[in-house]
Amino acid sequence: MSDVEQSTKPRSGAPADLQDLVLKHARELYGLAYSLTGNSADAEDVVQQALVGALRGIGSYEGRSSLKTWLYTIVINQASKTRRSLRLRKASPLEAGEIADSAARGSGKGATHNGNSIATVDFQIDVATMLDALSHEHREVMVLREMHQMSYEEIAEALAIPRGTVESRLFRARRFLREKFPAYVS
Repeated sequence: MSDVEQSTKPRSGAPADLQDLVLKHARELYGLAYSLTGNSADAEDVVQQALVGALRGIGSYEGRSSLKTWLYTIVINQASKTRRSLRLRKASPLEAGEIADSAARGSGKGATHNGNSIATVDFQIDVATMLDALSHEHREVMVLREMHQMSYEEIAEALAIPRGTVESRLFRARRFLREKFPAYVS
């Protein structure tokens, strides 16, 4: 059953169907929120508040976009509200040389940390550092395009901006990353 078909049931009061919808997208929503806020506590708060908002507003969902895009829009808006209200302070991003030094120091093949290979942990740190170096507007489009594989049209709809603005922000974000992190971005 598609999201659009399934999303019509919650309006008629079938909570089990709504729970299925939420569970279907929960991991992706958390990943998006984490990418936008930079820490798990804020990401959990954002997703919780966004889902409460979605529950309240499910009757206004018109089906013009996919349910996934609608939920992403709510999470993006909630992350923006959270960032404004908390005035989140980011740690200063590492310089490109420090990242290269960190990667070069690795702990050898097969080393693990909490069940993850050190290479995986290093990669996650590097990606987070690169995302932190971007402006909020550029981070949003990069996360939606590269991590959540949304189309330009879906991103434009989720952010309520023209497609050309999405393309422009992606171009500028990629150019910035190539210049700031030449060893990592081709």
